Amino acid sequence: MSPSKTLLITGTSSGFGRALAQEALAKGHRVVGTVRTQQALHEFQALASGTAVGRILDVTDFDAIDEIVADVEETVGPIDALVNSAGYGHEGILEESPLAEMRRQFDVNVFGAVAMMKAVLPYMRRRRKGHILNITSMGGYITMPGIAYYCGSKFALEGISETLAKEVQPLGIAITAIAPGSFRTDWAGRSMVRTPRSIPDYDELFDPIREARQQKSGKQLGDPSKAAQVMLELITHDSPPAHLLLGSDALELVRQKLSQLTAELNQWEAISRSTDGC
Repeated sequence: MSPSKTLLITGTSSGFGRALAQEALAKGHRVVGTVRTQQALHEFQALASGTAVGRILDVTDFDAIDEIVADVEETVGPIDALVNSAGYGHEGILEESPLAEMRRQFDVNVFGAVAMMKAVLPYMRRRRKGHILNITSMGGYITMPGIAYYCGSKFALEGISETLAKEVQPLGIAITAIAPGSFRTDWAGRSMVRTPRSIPDYDELFDPIREARQQKSGKQLGDPSKAAQVMLELITHDSPPAHLLLGSDALELVRQKLSQLTAELNQWEAISRSTDGC
């Protein structure tokens, strides 16, 4: 990747966004990183004077996004790659979790990402080049009890990314959905919103899952810096994938899901076909 490329990365205060920003800056690239507070802005820009350019933005402030992107294009330079990294996890049994929590989860993980894409696409389309990376999750393929809202948001972003890739590929724009497995980020720590437990019927199923997740936090196999290196390599690739799993656990679990899905399709094939008209 040329040192002159400019990356716009959301959510650079922590997690994959921070790891990618640091890796890109270390390689001499310019990074425009979005953060949500003035303190975070100062900390981000201190990473690399002149090439770490911060912007205060909450991705749920949809009305502000177009203005921020236009300002970056005018004052920093053409955006070569957008990385939608801003997001968080919600943990809670569906019956116990308020709908307001689901709305917030989708506002950040889905609507915020879509708003960012819609803002950069006109510029990339006119230039006939650009790359958008959406950080989803293996939770966009597989599910487990207690993270229905989170998985729903990541399934949605996977589907939107795949559809958009087909729409803009003829225009020279690439879209890649990056689906990490378990990485040493703060996803399961302070970044996770947890709905309080209230229905004892779910205790036996879910309490061990919640405890195991908390114990594993910070000890996951995945290395965010290695994920960042892969993402930087993707931006230079002539034919990047529409989907990419990161982590051996993601690979194994998604393969298991696909195998189970194939078996279920085969089991019910006759019923599926029986609804065809004459």
